[in-house]
Amino acid sequence: MSTGFKVTVPASTANLGPGFDAFGMALGLHDVVEVQVSGSGLKVEVVDAGAGGVADVPTDETHLVFRAIERTCAHLGIEVPGLHLRCFNAIPHARGLGSSAAAVVSGVAAGYALAGRELDAFEALQLAAGFEGHADNAAASLFGGLVLAWCEGGVFHAETLTPHPSIRPVVAVPSVRSATATTRGLLPAVVPHADAAHNAGRAALAVHALTAKPELLLAATDDRLHQSYRAPAYPASTELVATLRARGVAAAVSGAGPTVLALTTAGIFPAEVGVGGFDVFELHVDLTGVQVAAQ
Repeated sequence: MSTGFKVTVPASTANLGPGFDAFGMALGLHDVVEVQVSGSGLKVEVVDAGAGGVADVPTDETHLVFRAIERTCAHLGIEVPGLHLRCFNAIPHARGLGSSAAAVVSGVAAGYALAGRELDAFEALQLAAGFEGHADNAAASLFGGLVLAWCEGGVFHAETLTPHPSIRPVVAVPSVRSATATTRGLLPAVVPHADAAHNAGRAALAVHALTAKPELLLAATDDRLHQSYRAPAYPASTELVATLRARGVAAAVSGAGPTVLALTTAGIFPAEVGVGGFDVFELHVDLTGVQVAAQ
């Protein structure tokens, strides 16, 4: 059992337009969890490393990192030791950048480290995706790069692809938050066949655009399954997506929102696009996924 180590886990963006619950990509913004085995009990310290406020994050056994450690240790057949967790949160919470998935993935990775075992990719994906019921964000944070995720017979799967090197993601993060459960509740149970067919074609095109032909990204990121239904939850983000797309930028809502993702080759927005109320910055694609290092 390792007695002291550090887990570094990337943020993620999901859907990428038409790939609802299927596409994810790891981004170069990282939470860090320092884990120290102690005599007994649990101590959790939460440090705001850029997440925009973490006052509402629990510091007891309900902390998501610890819950994932517990579940992973139970799966691996070991007792959870006394722990001191220092969580440096840089991924904004409830903004559509995979903060919950990152916390779960860091806990899963920590559980394997506590057991003295290498991370098992398949088992780790089952554990991490099981918390949210879909694997797009979790797989991206686990494996890095661009992921295609699906679930069959209750078993989660993911394939990792390398995005085209010219793609430079830019995110616009608003101060307002949104809850995935709330925005998912805005989605209809049934959509028109034409819209489903549209998204199937655009999702297939997106794989090609993301990996080989980024000049097709504007067309490839056009969505009819989820973004319009969720628009009332974040009108400013919806307006920014429309403004960027009208100027040829492949923009979409990141995950459940309200962050806006733009898949650019320039690393910036057009100068004439107003971004009041948003923090805008470029993030590289993280190609490594979760990392564990001794301390």
